[in-house]
Amino acid sequence: MFSCDKQTSDTDNSINLEINDFIWKGLNTYYLWKDYQPDLADNRFANQTALNAFLQQQASPEIFFNDLLYKPGDIDRWSWIVDDYDELLSLFAGITKTTGIHLGLVYVPGSNTDLFAYIKYVVPQSPAAQNGFKRGDLFRKINGQSLNLNNYQELLNTDIWQIELAQWDGNNLISTGQIKTIEKIILQENPIYLDTVYNYNQYKIGYLIYNGFVSNYTTDLSDVFEDFKARQIDRLIIDLRYNPGGSVQTLQYLASMITGQFTGQILLKYQWHSQLQNWMSQNYPDHLIRKFLTHQENGVLLPQLNMSQIVFITTKNSASASESLINGLKPYIKVTQIGTATHGKYTASISLFDSPDFSLQNCNPDHKWAMQPIVLKISNVDGYTDFYNGLQPDILQAEDYFNLGYLGQTDEPLLQTALEYISTQNIPHPTSLPIAFNEQTYQSHPLEFDMHVQFKDLKSPRFF
Repeated sequence: MFSCDKQTSDTDNSINLEINDFIWKGLNTYYLWKDYQPDLADNRFANQTALNAFLQQQASPEIFFNDLLYKPGDIDRWSWIVDDYDELLSLFAGITKTTGIHLGLVYVPGSNTDLFAYIKYVVPQSPAAQNGFKRGDLFRKINGQSLNLNNYQELLNTDIWQIELAQWDGNNLISTGQIKTIEKIILQENPIYLDTVYNYNQYKIGYLIYNGFVSNYTTDLSDVFEDFKARQIDRLIIDLRYNPGGSVQTLQYLASMITGQFTGQILLKYQWHSQLQNWMSQNYPDHLIRKFLTHQENGVLLPQLNMSQIVFITTKNSASASESLINGLKPYIKVTQIGTATHGKYTASISLFDSPDFSLQNCNPDHKWAMQPIVLKISNVDGYTDFYNGLQPDILQAEDYFNLGYLGQTDEPLLQTALEYISTQNIPHPTSLPIAFNEQTYQSHPLEFDMHVQFKDLKSPRFF
């Protein structure tokens, strides 16, 4: 018995050493803030033996990973790690375990601890949709417990929700007495929530609600633009209010479909840590820029609208790839942003696996850990980046949690403002926020605010 325990312990220690070695070398090679983290310096350890001695002193891989980040939660708010890369791959495909409710959390008026939830939208054919939940529904209780700062994460992470619906009577949130039960399922969500064309005054206006830059749905996105092109739209509104980001390549395709007159010109620039930036400049300079395209990677032609102006609808849930799309287009066409400031994420991550070149191929069979560290900043062609406080709107208009309207209907408040702006070209004076208390952002996973580059955009210099 003692021998078995010893053997198991040695095996576990050996695997932890392998995982920690992968974590350190991956971050040493690619981590954006490597220059500010002394433990990641190339000269920190004289050789592999010295590195191993350091690695063996570390706690769990997750703790070790977080200890190597630069000011986590402040400067680096986005790097993360998983112990099963199958979960990671599913998330990138838009596959999650969910009720189908996308919600926001807000302080109950007069409180700085109690919360209520409002439904932003419901995924079609999800458990929530089948149970009659809809945009604008309010609730304070899940599973009999009132939401607050201390318990909301635990309650929202449960698989079964018993939701007690509430309503706003003008002064207070009161229970309706109606309780609905829904259970999470594995669901793949199409990021194209709605696309349509409005004949509004003298304009034919295309409208797209796009909720994620998911590469699996590139064909669907191309089909939307084929339809916009066939219907000869005059103007375009892209609603990114609930779009937390995703694939840079999909961003590239979307920017190229919106335009078409800038093929071959620089859309985005990459900025790595200083050592990797120099190495890339010397060896792979084409990996430091992203251009407007005419074709997808598989050779399929992109439908292009040649727009000279566009309207984006944004909130602070518009993050990462959403922000880089807006930022990348601004030097080229007239961009009008309606809503509230975006999230403020100008960085991108990469999926790293424990293999000789950090790709998914030839992974270490002893474990399934993978990490998603921030590896670069993204700027537009003019070099603008570091918008830590988000991209500010031209027309300030916040969503009213008690009067959200129905997405896609022309009297939905933000869409109505966009349509009126296109019709009149008048920019109203910035408005104050309709609700005086702050929204709490609930993230079910760090991927909800991510922008990622493909591994083919990287090479593995292995600085240590």
